[in-house]
Amino acid sequence: MRNFALETYFSKWEFSARHHMTASDAQSLSVGELLDLAALPRDTLADLHLGYTETWGAPDLRQAISETYETLSPENILCFAGAEEGVYAAMRVLLSAEDHAIVIVPNYQAAETLPLEICEVTGVGLNPDENWHLDLSDIRRAIRPNTKLISVCFPNNPTGHIIPKDDYAELINICRAHDLYLFSDEVYRGVELDAGKRITQAADAYEKGLSLNVMSKAYGLPGLRVGWIASQDKAVLDALEKYKHYLSICNSAPSERLAVIALGVREKLLERSRGLMRENVKKLDAFFGDYPDIFDWHHPDGSCIGFPRFKGRGGVESFCKELVEQEGVLLLPASLYHSELMSAPTDRFRIGFGRANMDEGLAAFRTFMDRKHNELAP
Repeated sequence: MRNFALETYFSKWEFSARHHMTASDAQSLSVGELLDLAALPRDTLADLHLGYTETWGAPDLRQAISETYETLSPENILCFAGAEEGVYAAMRVLLSAEDHAIVIVPNYQAAETLPLEICEVTGVGLNPDENWHLDLSDIRRAIRPNTKLISVCFPNNPTGHIIPKDDYAELINICRAHDLYLFSDEVYRGVELDAGKRITQAADAYEKGLSLNVMSKAYGLPGLRVGWIASQDKAVLDALEKYKHYLSICNSAPSERLAVIALGVREKLLERSRGLMRENVKKLDAFFGDYPDIFDWHHPDGSCIGFPRFKGRGGVESFCKELVEQEGVLLLPASLYHSELMSAPTDRFRIGFGRANMDEGLAAFRTFMDRKHNELAP
């Protein structure tokens, strides 16, 4: 397997940097805080049996997940140990050496790396000069006779872009016309800055759609390690379930119980995340507005991350390195979104705005900028 550059970078800095300003998840909370939010007693889990759980996921968990969709039932849900396991299993089950896949760029590295380990892959770029627009004519041109799957992510990681509803409907029409699977990473659904831009989940909209989601991002509960794939295609889910026996086998029993509780108050959790995002994005608007010669910032449609352009001297890689080493402010430079499939932006960095400690990180960021401004100014 290729080195997972983003996660390798995180393994060095995520827990050692003083200010994690590139977090991809919303602010988390403690078990006690979650139980309080759900109006449950603190000893709710005291009698939980710590045995194996069902490979598909607990029935009430699958029921709770299915209620986040418009048309699905628990039989359309398969749980995984986080979203990453779902991505891995789906690519291994759906693709073979004779197939071809299409992946949008930029994207979370696993969306590209895993299919590349299996078959030929074509990248189709989001255009940074047109607010990360996806040109569907590029998708059409990329389709081959052996194309099996198109992989997308909206709201996008790292740009936060959401495909317009009409374009999304046309993308599904393209998939249907060519009998393609649509693998849709939807881990940021529910935390759109403008709810009017929210798109229908692929598993609801398309009979060969696979919707990936997780408790980690929009819900702010990455420690649970509970993810899932939803689909109308039960034969695919059966194959994925059989593959899962070689991976995690089943989810953690305490995590499943806490996920059921969290989904029971999902609107409260999502509104909590959206409230932090709305507050923090205003702070980023003001911050980047103070340095217009160095940064090109437009806050995204959704997710709790953005991908601003660095226009200063020395390049974004040096900038991010000095920032974390000198002030402890962690950002992700563009190299961690490098693509083997096509040219990807090299002058960007990922910044997160879903957590509650934004002020401390911005203060350290500002200290660095005020000290280095003349040196960085183009």
